[in-house]
Amino acid sequence: MTRLPITKTPKCYVGGKFIRSESGRVFPLNDAKGQFVAHVPQCTRKDLRNAVEAAASAMPGWAGRTAYNRGQILYRMAEMLESRSAELAAALTLGGATQAAAAKEVATTIDRIVHYAGWCDKYEQLLGNVNPVASPHFNFTVTEPMGVIALVAPDEAPLLALVTLLLPAITSGNVVIALASETQPYPAIVLGEMLAVSDLPGGVVNLLTGFRNEIVPTMATHAHLRAVGGVASAADRETLRHGAADSVKRVHVLAAEDKTDWLAGNGPTASLYAIRDWVEFKTTWHPVGA
Repeated sequence: MTRLPITKTPKCYVGGKFIRSESGRVFPLNDAKGQFVAHVPQCTRKDLRNAVEAAASAMPGWAGRTAYNRGQILYRMAEMLESRSAELAAALTLGGATQAAAAKEVATTIDRIVHYAGWCDKYEQLLGNVNPVASPHFNFTVTEPMGVIALVAPDEAPLLALVTLLLPAITSGNVVIALASETQPYPAIVLGEMLAVSDLPGGVVNLLTGFRNEIVPTMATHAHLRAVGGVASAADRETLRHGAADSVKRVHVLAAEDKTDWLAGNGPTASLYAIRDWVEFKTTWHPVGA
């Protein structure tokens, strides 16, 4: 008798757990040849709100870790991806990428994690400052994480772009809710499985799948989200900016039509300035001699 293989049931990664959509809805995932692969959870506004709660619970612990320890955890994350790089590459070829392109995207993703792991205990020295002031005070500025950040991943480079967007945020102690590629969500599903067995605490990174027109408006208006970012169309950018204005969210959104080069290692998405986008600056005045 021929054995029937056990096929995977894709689930989202939220709060360190694997969840189905709260509504029970799914949408079909087909490979590049149009063959059915699996049903992917179609997350709802309720799923987003649940993810915000999970992220908010994880925020104090993650922000309270030393920068050196966060770097260690990110490096461990790179180790986990390295050991399962073939599985990640297979997830990318499912969407039509060639074997060579998939291998390059996975290798660049792992290298980028190591890159930001190195920044964890260094960005403060460059973004913080001792300020000269014309008064008898010692004046200095330090950075602080913003809190819960929502990100929208693009359809191109579905693994590399997703990881590149979330790394600067978690490097500085923030927690993230990311909406995976709408057309190629499977790499995000596999990534969640790897994060679950890394040292990254549950709730620091939360991955949702679904449709932008359903999730993005709630991202824009949710009062407990401190910032939104990622890549969006002109219509979604307008939705994010208008919705974010009511709760005074920070918005850093790249234009989908500009076609960002995610493989570039020195662009705006892979630099110290990407970390700066997700921190707040606190300036302290201390009287000299007091």
